[in-house]
Amino acid sequence: MDEFTGAIGDSVTVFPVVVAIAALSELSLTRLLLGFAVFQVVWGLHYGLPISVEPMKALAVLVIAGTLTASELAVAGLLAGGVLLLVGATGTLGRIERYVGQPVIRGVQFGVGLMLLETGIRLSLDGLTLALLSMGVAAVVTVAGYRKASALVVLCVGVVFTVTRVGVPAPQLPALTVGLPSPSSISVTALEGTVAQLAMTVGNAAVATSLLLSDYYDADVSVDELSTSMGVMNLVAIPLGAMPMCHGSGGVAGKYAFGARTAGSNLILGAMYAVAAVLAVGIVAAFPLPMLGVVLGLIALELGRAGLDTDNLPLTIAIGALGVATNIGIAFVVGALAYLLFEHLT
Repeated sequence: MDEFTGAIGDSVTVFPVVVAIAALSELSLTRLLLGFAVFQVVWGLHYGLPISVEPMKALAVLVIAGTLTASELAVAGLLAGGVLLLVGATGTLGRIERYVGQPVIRGVQFGVGLMLLETGIRLSLDGLTLALLSMGVAAVVTVAGYRKASALVVLCVGVVFTVTRVGVPAPQLPALTVGLPSPSSISVTALEGTVAQLAMTVGNAAVATSLLLSDYYDADVSVDELSTSMGVMNLVAIPLGAMPMCHGSGGVAGKYAFGARTAGSNLILGAMYAVAAVLAVGIVAAFPLPMLGVVLGLIALELGRAGLDTDNLPLTIAIGALGVATNIGIAFVVGALAYLLFEHLT
């Protein structure tokens, strides 16, 4: 039972983010979920641990906000995958990490949270009654002591609401196809998104995840091992229609908090994603956008909360604000330079 509840701990942000992407872009929810299903199983068996597989959140938020197209998302994911594979295979991620300060990574997280919050508010205003109902559900869940699960609970309520309107969808599997984005999708926006995502990946998906696996499970998984596996995962998955994915400290912490102690939770969650994938298409098409807006707002608040857990609050906030005013890529570069200057002067 603990492995089952542990599996739920890693799905708390995955389901809401993936459903939002499918609802607001032309990407197939079935393919997205099947990607998570496969790699939950692959990395669970490979590491023998309840390791997480999550969306690359900076890229996900840019798609949800309409800043990145689906093709640009694929380009950014492939570029990020190539870089992660290179630095992981050559053992250089550990050396690069020291030049990207924690306030810079937190600033990118904070900026991403602000962008997501803006999108969530915009969608919620399209139907205030449903939005207020969803906020009430989230409030009850939060008061009950399960704040981090509030987005998933609201999503589940939205699924039930949708099924009562349109019925249970027929199972549907996509045809197996392989494709790469066109060269015209290699844009400045895609490159900026790649830079922003790599900033978050270094801190959250590699360094913090490695530390948590050691703390929780006494496992020696290096940042370079994690970087290599994330690189391989994206270079394989994205041509098959999946979205950019990474490991993440939040998913590891969620699994542990909910009881997961073995890779069995990965196998269970992989099966859950696979079942959801074959039933997902009809539900997403009819999912109420105001409820989705509240889901995004709740995720944004969690990202913002994590972003503000920083050693240099003014710099973190400044980077986040600059990211919203310009774009996340520029904010990262300016913030990294400011951090290095600050460290040199002090």
